[in-house]
Amino acid sequence: MAQSAALPGNVDLYLHIRVLVAIILGLSVTRLVSGVAALIQHPGRYPIWSVHLGWVAWALVNVVTFWWWEFRLSFVQHWTFVLYAFVCVYASMYYFLSALLFPQDLDEYKGYQDYFLSRRRWFFGFVALTEALDVVDTLIKGEDHLRSLGLEYLPRVGVFILLCAVAATTRNLRFHVLFVFAGLAYEISFFGRYYGTLN
Repeated sequence: MAQSAALPGNVDLYLHIRVLVAIILGLSVTRLVSGVAALIQHPGRYPIWSVHLGWVAWALVNVVTFWWWEFRLSFVQHWTFVLYAFVCVYASMYYFLSALLFPQDLDEYKGYQDYFLSRRRWFFGFVALTEALDVVDTLIKGEDHLRSLGLEYLPRVGVFILLCAVAATTRNLRFHVLFVFAGLAYEISFFGRYYGTLN
């Protein structure tokens, strides 16, 4: 009831704020989709790697779900510049991840595996930071929203950040394969269970 009452007075303000967030997320989706299209157009230019493609899928799922669930910020009753800046920075993390996944060229590398492993500290550092910012974003939406995500939410974030720390330091291919596909499967499962509706 309180959320429903807060919505009408904040819709116009949130729509104003959402414009810049939409631009940032749109650039992220464009970078990811155009990167995949380039792989299809020029399959022999650079050797592809399943782990890299897995993280591309993970990033795309996260950008889409971020945009879906950020509608709940329309329930925020008091907006400040700090809160606005936080949301913009949080959204920008996805653009940084997209740019890291698809650089402008790979001329210095043998392919996506060589590139990804050489930039793994940057990539997993940004992934871990994005997950940490998600906790802050969740708290901004209120304790009720945090509780609605179940007891698994905070431990999941903690474990994921720890795994990112491992991924940033190891070149073990088996670990990277297992991590990306487990992370992607869990992300899809989590969204299906908790983010299926905005009601």
